[in-house]
Amino acid sequence: MPLPDRDIAWPPTDPVVQTALADWDAWYSSEPDRLGDRYLNRGIRELPENRPSQYRGGLIGTVSRWFWGQPTEPGQKREKLHIPLAGDIARTSSSLLFSEPPALTGVSDATKERLEKLQEQLHPTLLEGGEVCAALGGAYLRLVWDEEISDRPWHTAVPADQAVPEFAHGRLRTVTFWTVVEADGNTVWRHLERHERGRILHGLYIGTPGMLGRRTALQDHPATEAVARTITREDWIDTGAPQHLTASYAPNVRPARAWRNVPAAAYWGQSDFQGIEPLMDSLDETWSSWIRDIINGKGRIVVPNSMLDSLGPGKGAAWNEDRRVYSGLNMLQRPGDPSPLEVVQFEIRVQQHLDTCRALVSEAARQAGYSASTFGEHGDGGGQAVTATEIKARERRSLITRSRKALYWKPAITDALAAQLAVEAGPLFGVSGLDVEPPKVEFQDSISEGLGELATTVEVLNRAEAASRETSVRILHPDWDDKQVTAEVDKIMTETSRNVADPFETGAEGEGVPNAGVPRDGRGPGD
Repeated sequence: MPLPDRDIAWPPTDPVVQTALADWDAWYSSEPDRLGDRYLNRGIRELPENRPSQYRGGLIGTVSRWFWGQPTEPGQKREKLHIPLAGDIARTSSSLLFSEPPALTGVSDATKERLEKLQEQLHPTLLEGGEVCAALGGAYLRLVWDEEISDRPWHTAVPADQAVPEFAHGRLRTVTFWTVVEADGNTVWRHLERHERGRILHGLYIGTPGMLGRRTALQDHPATEAVARTITREDWIDTGAPQHLTASYAPNVRPARAWRNVPAAAYWGQSDFQGIEPLMDSLDETWSSWIRDIINGKGRIVVPNSMLDSLGPGKGAAWNEDRRVYSGLNMLQRPGDPSPLEVVQFEIRVQQHLDTCRALVSEAARQAGYSASTFGEHGDGGGQAVTATEIKARERRSLITRSRKALYWKPAITDALAAQLAVEAGPLFGVSGLDVEPPKVEFQDSISEGLGELATTVEVLNRAEAASRETSVRILHPDWDDKQVTAEVDKIMTETSRNVADPFETGAEGEGVPNAGVPRDGRGPGD
C-alpha cells in the first residue's frame, strides 16, 4: 500500500485510542500544566476554563470532577501539586527489563564480533524504548542509517503515539512513522516514513493540526533534503533485505483491556497506567491537601486594636512584633476573658496524609503489576545486607511482570537485529561473513547473587558431583567469555593434578620445611 495521496485525518487511529494515548502521555510527562489542560478541556483550548460540563453529571461531569478536572476559581492561584508516579512506574519497568543488556549470540565469528558491538550500542536504545513502552503501551525499534553520521545502521526507539501500524494475525506487517518537522500556526509539515518488507517509503505533507494535507516534494523542506538524496526508486529506498521488515514492535502487555472491542487496536499493547489514572489523580489530591495543611498550619497571632500602631489617616495600622512595652487598658479583666494576644495554630495531619499516600502508591503499583517494595514502600531493610533470594521473594510480583514483558520484547529484538544484519550484509553496506539467521537473544537476571551465595551454590553442586569444573567457573564468573573460562579450568585442573601427584608437603631432602613429610591431614606415613 503506498503513502496517502489525498487529504485525510491524521493520525488515522481510532478516537478511543487517541484519547487514551493523549491521557497516558500527559501523566507520563509529569507536567501539571499538561494534566490540567488535558482534564479541564480534553485538549480543546478554545473552550473556557470554567464551563458547565464540570458541574453536571454523566461521563463528562465525572472526568471533570477529577482533581485535575476541577477549575481554579478566578483570582486564585493554582495550588495543585503533582507526584510523578507515572514516570517512576515507566522508568522502573525499563530498569527491570534492561538494567543489564540482553546477551546476543550468533553463529559465525564475524557475527559474534558484530553482535558484541551492537550489544553495547543497543543498550541505551532499549532502556529508552522500555520506558515509553510501559507508558504508552508499546514501542518500535526502527532501523536507520546516515553515511554522514556512521558507516553502519543503528536502531532508534519510537513511541506508540508516533506510528500507525498494520497487523496481520498479531504480527506487525507494515508501519508508518510520522514526525512533525515544522509547525507554524495552523500549518503543519509532516514527514511520513512507511516501512514495508524490503523497502522504506518517504513522503512530505503540508497540512493542519488535524489533517494530513497535500503531498509535496521532499526537497521542499530542509529536514527531509538528506532523505531525498537517498531515494533509490520513485519515493522509496530499497533496503536490500526483501525478507525483512526494518521495524519491529514490542507491546507492553497484551491484551489491552481498554481496546478489546476496537478492531483497529486489537493487537496494540496496554499501558502500565491503564486503570490507575484515578489512583494517581487521588495521590496528587492527597499530596496537595498535605501541603495545604502545612501552609494553613503556619502560626498566626490575633492582636487587639490597642496593640496596633497607626500609620496615619487612611493608611491603616500595623503591629511591631519587636516592641516590648505596651500601655494597658484602664479596665478590669473579667474572669474567663481571653488573653489580649491569641495564637492560632492549625493542626497538620501528617500521619493521615502519609498513610493515604502510601496506600494509594501501593495499590497503584499492584494494579500496574509491581510489588510495593519496588518503589521503596517497605523500606530498604534497615541498612542490613539483603540476599538475592530475599530480594526475589520481596519483588516476586515485579519479577513476574518483568518475565511477562520479556516474552514480548525478545522477538522484537530478534527481528530488529536480524533485519540489521541482513541490511548490512546486503548491497547497501556489503559486509561479508554475517549470518542471515536471526541471533539468539537472552535476557540477563536483573538481580545478581552475591559472591557468598554463588560460592555456596558451587560447593553444594561439587559435593553432589552434579556440575563440572567448567560449569562451576561459569556460575562464579557469568561475565567471562569462553577463553577466560577455559584458562581458569586449566589452572584448576593443573593445581588439582599437582596436589594428587604430591600429597605430602616436602622440601629439599625434607630440610627447612615445617611438617615436611607430613600429609595435609596431619597423619604420619605410618598412621
